[in-house]
Amino acid sequence: MNCLGPRLFSFLLLTLAAIALACGTSATRTAQSVTVSPTSATAPASGAYQFTAIGYFSTAPSPVTPLTATWGACSLDGSATTAVTVSNAGLAQCASGASSTYTVWAFVQNANGDTCNVITACGGGCGRVTGTARLTCP
Repeated sequence: MNCLGPRLFSFLLLTLAAIALACGTSATRTAQSVTVSPTSATAPASGAYQFTAIGYFSTAPSPVTPLTATWGACSLDGSATTAVTVSNAGLAQCASGASSTYTVWAFVQNANGDTCNVITACGGGCGRVTGTARLTCP
């Protein structure tokens, strides 16, 4: 009755294969969207205003708030500006004399392995998921 060994081995091998197939491969967590809150603000006389980024992802946890993101600002026409700077924590600061409305942006980079040479002044580019808001400087 030596047949039990190979049958047991085959059974265990098939069971492990079924479990592996049922579990599948681990999915890459990707950013689906980024929202900047509030969507529009007017800076007080000090010129500083706090924004928060919220990230929505393909897998839990989602949403993530506050989202650790790369921050910046640009003119409404999409060109670079020095009139507004934004800290790593989303604190926007209007430069002295700035008196217009600007776009504040926050992005996260999806790790898709692509090489990208297209980066815009407003935080967009290959693999980047960007959210924007408006800031009016006094």
